[in-house]
Amino acid sequence: MPPTATPDTPIANAAPMQWSDAYLLGYGPMDALHEEFVTLVHQLQTAPDADLPGLLDAFAEHAQRHFSEEEAWMEETNFPARGCHADEHAAVMKSVHEVREVLAQGRSDVCRSLAQALANWFPGHADYLDSALSHWMCKRRLGGKPVVIRRNLQK
Repeated sequence: MPPTATPDTPIANAAPMQWSDAYLLGYGPMDALHEEFVTLVHQLQTAPDADLPGLLDAFAEHAQRHFSEEEAWMEETNFPARGCHADEHAAVMKSVHEVREVLAQGRSDVCRSLAQALANWFPGHADYLDSALSHWMCKRRLGGKPVVIRRNLQK
């Protein structure tokens, strides 16, 4: 059974998401969006319940801008896997909108569950779909593969 949240308490046994160089993909504009994403998820995981509506609104605004930017890059450069990538973005936005409605009814536990689901989803999405887009964008715009220097990695 997955851990659940209680009022004003993050999900038990789940470390809040933290930015690390492990998330770097080598395409600067994408890396900046990803760092903001991780920061906002962390805030959703650790904030008191009273702050969740504003933070979820900020996350929704970020996610819409973030996903729109990536989808614009894919369209502009005719990225082959853009349909699958955009489908994942649409699924995340659907969940965010649904949770906003439930949170407005006072269900902070659902917002905490969304935050944990985003923390669980992001690394795989970044490793597979976003890394392919990062390579594609670097090749198209810079003429080669991205160079990524990762510091202070924990094993």
